[in-house]
Amino acid sequence: MAVEDNNLQVLNALDLAKTQLYHFTAIIIAGMGFFTDAYDLFSISLVTKLLGRLYYTKADLLKPGTLPPAVSASVTGVALVGTLAGQLFFGWLGDKMGRKKVYGMTLVLMVVCSVASGLSLGHTPKGVMTTLCFFRFWLGFGIGGDYPLSATIMSEYANKKTRGAFIAAVFAMQGFGILFSGIVALITSAGFDHAYKSPTFQENAALSTVPQADYIWRIILMFGSLPAALTYYWRMKMPETARYTALVAKDAKRAAQDMGRVLQVEIESDEAKVEQISRDETNQFSLFSWEFVRRHGLHLFGTCSTWFLLDIAFYSQNLFQKDVFSAVGWIPKAPTMNAVQEVYKIARAQTLIALCSTVPGYWFTVAFIDIIGRFAIQLMGFFFMTVFMFAIAIPYHHWTLEANRIGFIVMYSLTFFFANFGPNATTFVVPAEIFPARLRSTCHGISAAAGKAGAMVGAYGFLYAAQSKDPMKTDAGYPAGIGIKNSLIVLGCINALGMVCTFCVPESKGKSLEEASQETISGEA
Repeated sequence: MAVEDNNLQVLNALDLAKTQLYHFTAIIIAGMGFFTDAYDLFSISLVTKLLGRLYYTKADLLKPGTLPPAVSASVTGVALVGTLAGQLFFGWLGDKMGRKKVYGMTLVLMVVCSVASGLSLGHTPKGVMTTLCFFRFWLGFGIGGDYPLSATIMSEYANKKTRGAFIAAVFAMQGFGILFSGIVALITSAGFDHAYKSPTFQENAALSTVPQADYIWRIILMFGSLPAALTYYWRMKMPETARYTALVAKDAKRAAQDMGRVLQVEIESDEAKVEQISRDETNQFSLFSWEFVRRHGLHLFGTCSTWFLLDIAFYSQNLFQKDVFSAVGWIPKAPTMNAVQEVYKIARAQTLIALCSTVPGYWFTVAFIDIIGRFAIQLMGFFFMTVFMFAIAIPYHHWTLEANRIGFIVMYSLTFFFANFGPNATTFVVPAEIFPARLRSTCHGISAAAGKAGAMVGAYGFLYAAQSKDPMKTDAGYPAGIGIKNSLIVLGCINALGMVCTFCVPESKGKSLEEASQETISGEA
């Protein structure tokens, strides 16, 4: 194959390298960023009920306070807005300044804002929520940068045989982040419940929320900064990726030196070949050119649309999973618990789902992505998500009956399992492989931002849509919606559309990055 033979020696060395320690080091370093991302994005759902009790309980209410709709949507959704902006900005910057430099910036931003969001101050509920939203926006901005950079760095470091598994392994750390957020919330709430005994809301509304409970949500949110801070030193020690140094920065000598150290082999610098590439007109097109549209327009549509559709389903599920757990009895009615017990029960339910379906789904992808390929996993994942969504939605009343609750949880878990052994992982992997090196981080950022736009539709839209059709049964402050049953039917249709859009995405299994992205090396078109 012409492209293979004419490839730079340093890139061939990376493509054909045996799996070794530096691959696993890269997975841990890039994965810890993702671990933190997931922790920070998903831990907020563990504490929203507590925030409602702490700041919005009124003395004359018959049930515990909840966050007003606008506040709830802002607290849970503002980080997603920040993430979308960060994906676009840092994705673009990663192609301009280099992966490594920008990678350090995103990490510092994540650590600082993670701590700051736990220190949200104010004398009034509005003051606390405003500062919390401010810091969570910037936390999201840092998290957004981690998406394109982690994926691009891992894809450019990996060999071609196991590249899919390595990128998926970075993404799979998200599962551990979700699990860890649940465990931290369990330990924190159990400790506080033991130290500060309080009656349930039914027994004594005023005393059911102890003042010390204000520390719980702060501790849970701040804990997210720890894993990211621990990997900062190693992130800064990683050399810039060879593909960026050679193909974008055009410094063949440094690329060969860096990778020679990493792979512990002698590599020729191929400076003449890099000079030839930089003069080659066929590789000079920009993102906003007809040549890009001709070569990669359909691919970019495919990666954006599938990620957008997946995240509508994925994030809306996460947002009303508390309601699903309540409906099947895993979380008792709010008045029968005190504030701290409620955090414990929500965390327990989320941890069980993460342990039984979320985490295994990610690692199934890692195991099979380089065997059956990205396309097959994504198509299969969307298909089964559609099937299980409809299987839950159509006989919805049947699942809410006491006798069928375990069946309901199994179906709900399988939907999550096939999201993760399916499009949730592949939509992250593929954009890091099929675009040229000088546009790779930008295109991954655009695809990921489309995903976050979908997450916002899921998060904001379904917060309202999932409300009961009966205005008397809606949550405080919400208008009547279409109900959980109809919301699930809509999500099933969205997953089916995701299956159709998957056909726009090419298969990149077993190809070098230059083949997968149709980058011509050495002047050969």
